[in-house]
Amino acid sequence: MSNTGKKLQAHYVGTLDDGTVFDSSLERGEPIEFICGAGQMIPGFDAAVQDMVVGETKTVRIPPEEAYGMADPEMIYELPIGQIAGLETVPIGETILLQGPGLPPQPAKVVAKSATHITLDLNHQLAGQALNFDITLVAVSD
Repeated sequence: MSNTGKKLQAHYVGTLDDGTVFDSSLERGEPIEFICGAGQMIPGFDAAVQDMVVGETKTVRIPPEEAYGMADPEMIYELPIGQIAGLETVPIGETILLQGPGLPPQPAKVVAKSATHITLDLNHQLAGQALNFDITLVAVSD
């Protein structure tokens, strides 16, 4: 029996290979709700829950290609530091939100700075990483 196309509710804890928790529905106290196979979740998560039954718990390791993909070097930009107001005060390692006219906010991590330029990485923060999930299917509805 496939859950594809059905509304699912699942609790999960997501960890990196070093054990760092990057997300947890348990910490928020409510399960995530999504349509299985509709592209609302990363492909590996959809595949993991496709054949689960309510009450089942599963642990999966999702490779980067089935999660947020590999980091794309073309998503790293070097800009003159004065091109965006206030950028000169943002420390290396901090993530900011960039937004242009008619575009949704885009997270960008400051990865390098000089006196004249700043380098921003617009890849998803989990790009290039395998993700581990402990998933419990809570509910299924049509």
